[in-house]
Amino acid sequence: MAYDFDLYVIGAGSGGVRAARFAAGFGAKVAVAESRYLGGTCVNVGCVPKKLLVYGAHFAEDFEQASGFGWSLGEANFDWATLIANKDREINRLNGIYRNLLVNSGVTLHEGHARLVDPHQVEINGERFTAKHILIATGGWPQIPEIPGREHAIGSNEAFFLKALPKRVLVVGGGYIAVEFAGIFHGLGAQTTLLYRGDLFLRGFDGAVRTHLKEELTKRGLDLQFNADIERIDKQADGSLKATLKDGRVLEADCVFYATGRRPMLDNLGLENTGVKLDKRGFVEVDDQYQTAEASILAIGDVIGRVQLTPVALAEGMAVARRLFKPEQYRPVDYAMIPTAVFSLPNIGTVGLTEEEAKEQGHQVQIFESRFRPMKLTLTECQEKTLMKLVVDADTDKVLGCHMVGPDAGEIVQGLAIALKAGATKRHFDETIGVHPTAAEEFVTLRTPVAG
Repeated sequence: MAYDFDLYVIGAGSGGVRAARFAAGFGAKVAVAESRYLGGTCVNVGCVPKKLLVYGAHFAEDFEQASGFGWSLGEANFDWATLIANKDREINRLNGIYRNLLVNSGVTLHEGHARLVDPHQVEINGERFTAKHILIATGGWPQIPEIPGREHAIGSNEAFFLKALPKRVLVVGGGYIAVEFAGIFHGLGAQTTLLYRGDLFLRGFDGAVRTHLKEELTKRGLDLQFNADIERIDKQADGSLKATLKDGRVLEADCVFYATGRRPMLDNLGLENTGVKLDKRGFVEVDDQYQTAEASILAIGDVIGRVQLTPVALAEGMAVARRLFKPEQYRPVDYAMIPTAVFSLPNIGTVGLTEEEAKEQGHQVQIFESRFRPMKLTLTECQEKTLMKLVVDADTDKVLGCHMVGPDAGEIVQGLAIALKAGATKRHFDETIGVHPTAAEEFVTLRTPVAG
């Protein structure tokens, strides 16, 4: 059968665009459908605008610390509308870049909501197109729990477009999005409370990292409330919100921000017209080659619920394009040693196993850890401390994990991730000469194990 396209991609986010571009570069006839914005969550309501807001929130600290270096500053004033307008302009620029990347690659762009009609057919804007392969890359969507008054709360999508900075914010959640936005709102001057129903946020991260960040955020005056959850939200006559907690306490706020998870974006996708199956969490079920139960349909990125990170979606998109259209270049995605960062204030950077994971996997571990006040702060009143930690296999000397909380943690850990991916041992770290004076050199001067 002759198809209209070799590959039809639904979703022009990071993974979908990467798969489409490279498939077209390999000679395939490719189309991409997008119903919202080019670049997906990351570019529009995720990593990129969030990092810009984190940069904005950090200036309050910089101004405060400048006096220790002899700078006298006038009173600093922050304007939310300016930050958001400049952020929007940058996102619009990136949208244009994504459009050019697709079009210049020879990809056909369909703007509208695409729906599966059958295993080889898609309907969009009243037209139908056939394809040998269909790739679902529709990403995720913020989820607000079904509680009374949920309509008064916002998720991460809306947070980027608030008309004004709220004076009082309740951030609900314990994952990286909650922690990052709590830092953003607090850094920009809002009275911020972070509520999390568990004992300690950032479940799955190394215990020392979680505890250290809790201490640093508390030092900064961020109100952290654990084992706390909202039962209902009521809007007051003056427009403010009243959040009643499950323990009976009442908190007042101008904004309630939920970051309690994301669901796969499968609305009106037409999966019922195919043999595609979902797993017990509601994500699209795929095999090791991203193929669904329907042979002609594949899925990648957040919609499959594996590792929900932009660079992982990019790698998955590349793997699909190569396997289908350039098999001699195909190599599977390696999910081991994926570095990641949390752009909290201070930042977290991490790669490899946590101490807890290493022990659970049966490793005899040595732990090397350092907490110190960065050199930049020695002329200031700021008492923030940086944490650096290595998890080492005592039998093989291999470094299993590397964790940091402190300025530029993501930048530093990216380089160390290459070392861990290459199988570096603690001896390799010890024999590497440090760059002095830097915080990063601490990773190669950790000599005495602290625990194991």
